[in-house]
Amino acid sequence: MPGAPVTIDIDPTLSPFLTGNYSPVADELDIADLRVTGTIPEALRGVYMRNGANPAFAPTGKYHIFDGDGMIHAIEIADGKASYRNRFVESRGLRYEREQGHAVFGGLSNWVMPSPEVIAAAGMMKNTANTNVIRHGGKYLALMEGALPTELNRDLSTVGEYDYDGALATAMAPSMTAHPKWDPETGELLFFGYSPFPPYLRYHVADRSGTLTKTLDIDLPKAVMMHDFVATERHVVFFDLPAVFDANAMLTGDAFIRWEPSAGARIGVLPRAATSGDEIRWFELDPFFVFHFMNGWDADDRTVVVTGCRSAAMPTSFGDDEAPVGVHPHLHRWSIDLVNGQITETELDDRPADFPRINMSRSGHENRYGYLAHAAGWEDDTVEFNGVLKFDFTTGTSVRHEYGPTTEGGEAVFAPDPNGTAEDDGWLLNFVFDRVTQTSEFRIVDARTLDAEPVARIHLPRRVPFGFHGNWMPEDGALPSH
Repeated sequence: MPGAPVTIDIDPTLSPFLTGNYSPVADELDIADLRVTGTIPEALRGVYMRNGANPAFAPTGKYHIFDGDGMIHAIEIADGKASYRNRFVESRGLRYEREQGHAVFGGLSNWVMPSPEVIAAAGMMKNTANTNVIRHGGKYLALMEGALPTELNRDLSTVGEYDYDGALATAMAPSMTAHPKWDPETGELLFFGYSPFPPYLRYHVADRSGTLTKTLDIDLPKAVMMHDFVATERHVVFFDLPAVFDANAMLTGDAFIRWEPSAGARIGVLPRAATSGDEIRWFELDPFFVFHFMNGWDADDRTVVVTGCRSAAMPTSFGDDEAPVGVHPHLHRWSIDLVNGQITETELDDRPADFPRINMSRSGHENRYGYLAHAAGWEDDTVEFNGVLKFDFTTGTSVRHEYGPTTEGGEAVFAPDPNGTAEDDGWLLNFVFDRVTQTSEFRIVDARTLDAEPVARIHLPRRVPFGFHGNWMPEDGALPSH
């Protein structure tokens, strides 16, 4: 059953991410038979789940967009009808705060050492599980990159932290990236965890059933925030970028993630068949930053290609410093020659865009089409995505779908048409918010044409706040994660 409604009294001066469509919602709903404009495709049968930061209590100090408690918003679709459900991820930290009636944990911009009582009850740092939600090996997992996965039931109720039957608990600070990669051929899930304590990077593989089959430690000179990575058919690619994690600064209450370009940047390529992390090869570049990658593949026996959203510096801040002005991610390509050690970089587009997605059947293999959330403007830390860009990498062309002049969305997730034959046969799924009416819709857009008018608009019973990542999980059990 949903928890009791929470009244959230928030000081908006703490952060721009507590106002507008970033402001949290307090209640948990179950609404069936939603009103639809247009027609939901009969082939869409399953559930779309999306995660995001949604603080249940007013923060104790300065608030960062990554701080809030996880909340899953789900749209169930079958027989041309849709229903809506949302739930908080009931972490140990959130349960403890509910008992106290207020927030007790600091955040990324104001971390404080919890009291011994808090640590004993809920840990040193709250596992918000607020960044992504996936399905693999029959389990639904809510993810944040600094902690263990949190297992959910299909109805979004929380089971608890999941450590792969103890296999992840052996790390000093066990964690799992919020961006694991699924191999559509083997069914494996590839992922990593990073830590402020050695070993700073640990790579894992889980087989189709969800059993952990490989763990390798990879040596890094210092701890860094590593949000995403890439997996191809034969390699995994790690980006060691200068977003430096400082555990000592964390313990003293200072910003513990900072942009440090003097540390340089490297790309590491590890064979998937490797039996030791020492088999990784590193290639140095000038400093840059990436939050999200679109895909990667082996172009031939010597070349690994990666596409992602590159920015000149980290486009957010974690302390009293401000995000760099005029820095935004845009689509970029790296071609890594493993024989001569050279990397060729290509800017594919200069428009502000992020949250890249593809048809996941092409994950780890060359994709013709890619989709990105597009922002008409990108100001400091805040961004409003008001459209979707579709790239055709074969023709070198792109088209744009606009949500509307007063609307904004987020990550557009590709849902394949099970009856389709082409790579772009399917639909793009997204929550879209209208600033004038203060209402939200779930939109289904034809991924082939990106027509101005969506295939269907599912009218939601409440505003759905801006969130991070989600996935379409069809009833046939395919496409578990991104």
